Amino acid sequence: MPVYLDYHATTPVDARVLESMLPWFTRDFGNPASRSHAYGWKASEAVEIARSQVADLLNTDSKSIIFTSGSTEGLNMAIKGLAENSGHIGKHIITVATEHHAVLDTIDWLNRKGYELSILPVDGNGILDTEHLRNTIRNDTIMVIVMWANNETGVVQHIKEIGLLCHQAGVPLVCDATQAAGKIDIDLVKIPVGMLAISAHKMYGPKGVGALYINPSMKVKPAALIHGGGHERGYRSGTLNVPGIVGLGSASALRKENLLGDQDRLLQLRDQFEKSILTALEEVSANGHVCDRLHTVSNLKVRFVDSQAVMSRFRSDLAISSGSACSSANPEPSHVLLAMGLTPAEAKGSFRISLGVPTTLAEIEIAARIFIEAVEAERAQSPVWQMFKQGIDVS
Repeated sequence: MPVYLDYHATTPVDARVLESMLPWFTRDFGNPASRSHAYGWKASEAVEIARSQVADLLNTDSKSIIFTSGSTEGLNMAIKGLAENSGHIGKHIITVATEHHAVLDTIDWLNRKGYELSILPVDGNGILDTEHLRNTIRNDTIMVIVMWANNETGVVQHIKEIGLLCHQAGVPLVCDATQAAGKIDIDLVKIPVGMLAISAHKMYGPKGVGALYINPSMKVKPAALIHGGGHERGYRSGTLNVPGIVGLGSASALRKENLLGDQDRLLQLRDQFEKSILTALEEVSANGHVCDRLHTVSNLKVRFVDSQAVMSRFRSDLAISSGSACSSANPEPSHVLLAMGLTPAEAKGSFRISLGVPTTLAEIEIAARIFIEAVEAERAQSPVWQMFKQGIDVS
């Protein structure tokens, strides 16, 4: 099996999480909406325990948690639902150029329906200028959408500062915390966020389940997108995915318990990997802020190579990516890296190496060796690289 270093795409289900889920497929199969017998009561209790576990991970009240099929649905619920109910305020939406397509495609859909968009730039480190944000907020702004931690670069935005700014302006902050949840501390008591989406499969839970936090103090709540029974306090109708929800709850509890220890260990492994690459290869640098980024990811710009060509040399030995899993089939350069000022060629020569709890030092050493050998082999066949080595200007 190849060494797996694509944990930002998805993670394996923790064995303890799987064990917690299994009874709810067979023995305890009740519908939590069945209020007239013990099967339903037991399922309902399990759902509420999971809701509390998710709330504990985010340091909030369980009543503010709505279960979804994942972050994409949660962000659609938040953005479209809030837009639907905010017509009396305006139709202006602010977001950031480095957001995930779950946000960018959704606001593009709203734009075609008459909503006005302000898509703010980031600096070369991937950080949003909060003063620019402050100056962009208007009386008819209905929401600000900012990702907590970027899925490609790991860059962590200054969410507390952004949240306070939005709170002072009376504009709800919608936050994609898909990559942040379970990796860094999220405290929704200290940070004023309007709505926040997470997904289980990014933190060793099952695919197809997530949660949306809805701040109870929001003046305007999102409209429901799915109707048919009034489940989840009317926000999302449909029979609840009890095994998945139990898995999300169990994964949340494990992440909260092991957060700090995993941070320290994975940071050391990430830094060891980068040191190995930067020592062995010329013309390589990390994309994103040196400090304000997740400990789980290294996004490396390697000049004079194409990432797809390099990865084709080790697909059976090493699993990494050139960007987001959701856009891996897209041959276009990463919109995140372009927004940070990279050229198309530099973006196409960048790699995302993301670590997870199962990652070992031995895997890091193997991955570094495979990566270095593949880059060297690819460059050996590159006329541009040969010209560069001879001191010829190839800019």
